[in-house]
Amino acid sequence: MKTLITYFSASGVTAQVAEQLAAMTGGDLERIEPIPAYTEADLDWRNKQSRTTREMTNESSRPAIAKPVHDLEQYDVVFIGYPIWWGVEPRPVDTYLDLYSLKGRRIVPFATSGGSGVSESVRHLRNLYPDANIEEGLLLNSRIDEKKIREIIDR
Repeated sequence: MKTLITYFSASGVTAQVAEQLAAMTGGDLERIEPIPAYTEADLDWRNKQSRTTREMTNESSRPAIAKPVHDLEQYDVVFIGYPIWWGVEPRPVDTYLDLYSLKGRRIVPFATSGGSGVSESVRHLRNLYPDANIEEGLLLNSRIDEKKIREIIDR
């Protein structure tokens, strides 16, 4: 089973989790890189004019990202990780997913969050990408259950 762990991380927290998943699964690792990279001012969610606020309040926003290295279509299982922003996945994740035909593809969302759950982002992803097989999401803020990850891959 060929596995890809792809992720977006603004602060490095999600990157650490993605790296652990890649080591645990032997999967390939792909970072979703926004162009330009977010600055501290861009990430100020309290500022209604910040880049992230403007993106997240516009459902159709698709910020530019660097060209992905891996072809998602060659993988059986794709873990896609992100921090929770405004209850859902950040728009660069949507930009990434828009690049591919997701029909029948197994997508396993995983998120990091200081207080929100992952279920609303999974519902959002399922609405945006109804042809994909988007599985239940994982909130991975701390210890990763390797047995659970193996069970997901072996389905």
